[in-house]
Amino acid sequence: MSLERSNQMQPKESKIALLIDADNAPAAKIAAIVSEIAKYGIAIIRKAYGNWKSPTLKSWEECLQEYAICPVQQFDLTKGKNATDAAMIIDAMDLLYTQKLDAFAIVSSDSDFTPLVMRILTSGLKVYGFGEKKTPLPFVYACSTFLYLETIGQSMVSTEPSIPSAGIKKTGKELKQDTKLIDLLRGAVSSTSDDDGWSHLGPVGGHIANQTSFDPRNYGYAKLSGLFEAIDLFETQRRNKAVYVRSMQGNNNSAK
Repeated sequence: MSLERSNQMQPKESKIALLIDADNAPAAKIAAIVSEIAKYGIAIIRKAYGNWKSPTLKSWEECLQEYAICPVQQFDLTKGKNATDAAMIIDAMDLLYTQKLDAFAIVSSDSDFTPLVMRILTSGLKVYGFGEKKTPLPFVYACSTFLYLETIGQSMVSTEPSIPSAGIKKTGKELKQDTKLIDLLRGAVSSTSDDDGWSHLGPVGGHIANQTSFDPRNYGYAKLSGLFEAIDLFETQRRNKAVYVRSMQGNNNSAK
């Protein structure tokens, strides 16, 4: 099969713009947000808006580089007015007209973005909303999908698994002790599984790639299938030349 034909057979990956109202969103949930967005596609644009001179955004500063998020400075020009919202809305409209996007992900607990969401929807794009339970219902209902931050993930700044020394093969016991790695693998399998819990390894790898710069070789395994097979928390099956994986229910992440 030619490379061109192979590329044509690949499913189109949705391109998403992630816009974060850092003034109204907890940095501790960024890992869960990025993981959730990976179910829908890849966030090719990642921006966080706020007054970065404010000490209240210190927690956000610590995770901007890790998640490749571009900070957008917006000074509080007028007391009592949220200039961040206006900057996000202007940027979103620019992106809508200048970029070939499939969706927007807006992280905020502010209802000021409701008209923006409705405008984006009229252009045929989806809007994935994320906010705390205090988020006004008009914004919640306007989004294609809205998730309350209290219901997803755990409160941690980083979910990227620790990177072992290159070339050193980790044992199954050592891999299971890396809870961030196990959570990443389980989340990818769960998000791409069929009714019986089995997932084709290709989409599993794609889901992981949408979240972080993951490579099984960093753990001493040439292929992702070998990494799964080394961990007895997962079942693997080979069907013709394809590999399928399923999470074994009832086990935990810790080594026995």
